[in-house]
Amino acid sequence: MQLSEFAAYPNLVAMFLARAEFFGERPFLWAKRGGQWQSQSWREAADQVCLLAEALRHLGLEPGDRVVLVSENRPEWCIADLAIMAAGLVTVPAYTTNTERDHLHVLENSGARAVIVSNAKLAQPLLTACLSAPGVGHIVGIEPLRRMQSERIAFHEWSALASGDATLARLSVGARVAAIGRSETACIIYTSGTGGAPRGVCQHHGAILCNVDGAAHILAEDLGWDASGEETEVFLSFLPLSHAYEHTGGQYLPIGMGAQIYYAEGLEKLASNIEETRPTLMVVVPRLFEVLRARIMKQVEKQGKLPNYLMARALAIGARKADGRAHILRRLIDAPMDFFIERTLRPKIRQRFGGRLKALVSGGAPLNPDVGLFFDAMGLTMLQGYGQTESGPVISCNRPKVGLAMDTVGPPMRGVEVRIADDGEILVRGELVMHGYWRNDAETLRAIPQEGPNAGWLHTGDIGHLDAQGRIKITDRKKDMIVNDKGDNVSPQRIEGMLTLQPEIGQAMVSGDKRPYIVGLIVPDGEWALEWSRAQGEKFNLAALQDLPAFRTAIRAAVDRVNKDLSVIEKVRQFAFADEAFTIDNAEMTPSMKIRRHKIRERYSARIDALYKG
Repeated sequence: MQLSEFAAYPNLVAMFLARAEFFGERPFLWAKRGGQWQSQSWREAADQVCLLAEALRHLGLEPGDRVVLVSENRPEWCIADLAIMAAGLVTVPAYTTNTERDHLHVLENSGARAVIVSNAKLAQPLLTACLSAPGVGHIVGIEPLRRMQSERIAFHEWSALASGDATLARLSVGARVAAIGRSETACIIYTSGTGGAPRGVCQHHGAILCNVDGAAHILAEDLGWDASGEETEVFLSFLPLSHAYEHTGGQYLPIGMGAQIYYAEGLEKLASNIEETRPTLMVVVPRLFEVLRARIMKQVEKQGKLPNYLMARALAIGARKADGRAHILRRLIDAPMDFFIERTLRPKIRQRFGGRLKALVSGGAPLNPDVGLFFDAMGLTMLQGYGQTESGPVISCNRPKVGLAMDTVGPPMRGVEVRIADDGEILVRGELVMHGYWRNDAETLRAIPQEGPNAGWLHTGDIGHLDAQGRIKITDRKKDMIVNDKGDNVSPQRIEGMLTLQPEIGQAMVSGDKRPYIVGLIVPDGEWALEWSRAQGEKFNLAALQDLPAFRTAIRAAVDRVNKDLSVIEKVRQFAFADEAFTIDNAEMTPSMKIRRHKIRERYSARIDALYKG
C-alpha cells in the first residue's frame, strides 16, 4: 500500500475492493452481538457489497437513482453504502433522529426510488413518509420489518438480497465500477439544518478521496502511520454515519488505511467500549470532549491533594508550551515535574482511552482552546480539524509538525487551496468542493459564485484569517455573527464556549443582534445542580431549583467569572434559564452537536426579549 494510491483511485468502491483484495481474511468490521465483539473480514464484507449491489440492480434501479439509507452505526451501514455506489446508484444518508416530516423532505427532495432501513423502530416514521413520497418503490429491511399494505412499494429482506454467487457478483461489479469516475456523485448528504431546511450536498467520489488522501498524509507524516499495512489501526465509530464528518473520517478514511472499524453500542456505553476496543484513532465532536474533560476533572478532584496538584501543574506546563513561554530555561525548570507527571497522572488518563490512542481528531463544531489544551496537557494528542459538508467535509487539520496551536484549525490539507476574501470570509478551492446542492441552482451559485473576483471558490460562510504558519484561525460564522446596535461585531461561539467551561453551566446560547448588550439563555449542568441541591438541603428538581434566588445567584457567579475575561461589548449582562436541555430530540441541536439557533430563538423569543426590559 502506497500513499500515492489515494490520488489514483477512480472511485470509493474501487479503493474498497483493492483494500479487500489486499487484506483478505483480516478482520474489518466489528459489532457487539450477544455481549461479545464479533468481526467480519474484508473478504466477507466485499462479497456482501457485491451481492447487494447486483440485487439492487435486479430490482430495476438504474444508474444515478437515489437510495435513502437509515440505520444506526453498524457493519451493514458500511456495506449498504458501498453496495449502493457499486450498483452505480447514489447514497442518501438520513439521520436516525429524523421525524416523519424530516424523512418526507429528504425522500421528496432527493427523488429517492428505494430505501434501506435497519429495524422496525427506525422504520416507523420512515414508512409513513414513504407512502407520501411517490418515487419510492422498494424498501429493504436489514432486520425483519412489519410490512404495510401498499400496491406501489415492494418489501425485501437484506439476508435474501445479500446472498448468492459472490464470485459472479464480483465480476459484474468490477466491470461497472471501472467505469465510475471521480467526478460522479457518490452521495447526497443533507446538511443538518442549523439555519433552516436541510439542503442536499452532492459529494462526488473525488471529493471524499481527496479528503482521505489529505488525512492519510497527515497520519503518515506527523503520527507515524505505517502505510504498508503491516500495522493495523483501530477506529471506534460512534458519531452518526449520516453526517459527512463521520462518513468520510470514520468510514472511508479507515477503509483507505486498511483499518479495523468497531461500532460503538451508543453514547451511554462509549466509555466501556473505548476500554474494550482500545482504539488508535478517534473522530470526535467538541461537545464530547467538554463532557469528558468535566468528568475527568471531577474524578481527580475526589482523589485527594496530590492528584489535584499534579493536574494543576500539568495544565500550567501545557499552557506555557502553548503560548510560547516555554523557552529553554522554562523547559529545563518544568522538565522534572513533567517527567513525574508522565509517569503518574498521564498514564491513568490515557488508560481511560484504551492506552494506545495516537490522536483524537475534533471536528463538526468549534473546539474551545482550553478544552484542547486540557487533553494535550494530559498527554493525549488532539488534532482539531475544520470543514463543512460542502467540502468533503475536511478543509484543514492541525499538524504536530507545524505546531499544535489550539486556537487554530491547522493548515489546509493536501490538495486544498484557501484564500481570505476582503470581508474576512474563508474561501476554498480544490477537488474536495461539492459540485452543488441537489436541485438548487440558486443556493449553489451563492455558495460557489461563477462571476466576480472569487468565481469558482466555495464561500464557507466562516470568518477568519491565516496566521504566520499558514494555519487557519476562525473567528466566527458569518451568519451567526452578532452585530449590536452600535455596529460592533461579537462572536457568540467564543462566549458560549467560555460559559460552558464553567462547572455550573451545561449549555448556553447568547443573543444581542441589533441590541444594546449581550444576553444569555442558560441550561444548568445537571450533575452540578444535583450536588448543589444536596449541599443546600433542597429537593433535586431542576425546574424548581431555577426559581430559587440562591440557585440563580450561583449561576450568576459563573457568568460573572466569564465576564471578567470578556470585553465590554461581549459581557453577558442578563440571562434566563431554558426549560430543558438543547437536544437532538427537541430539534434544538443538530446530530453533530451544534445548537440550532433559529429553533432556540423561536421557542424562547419572549423570554429573550424580556431581558431587555426594565
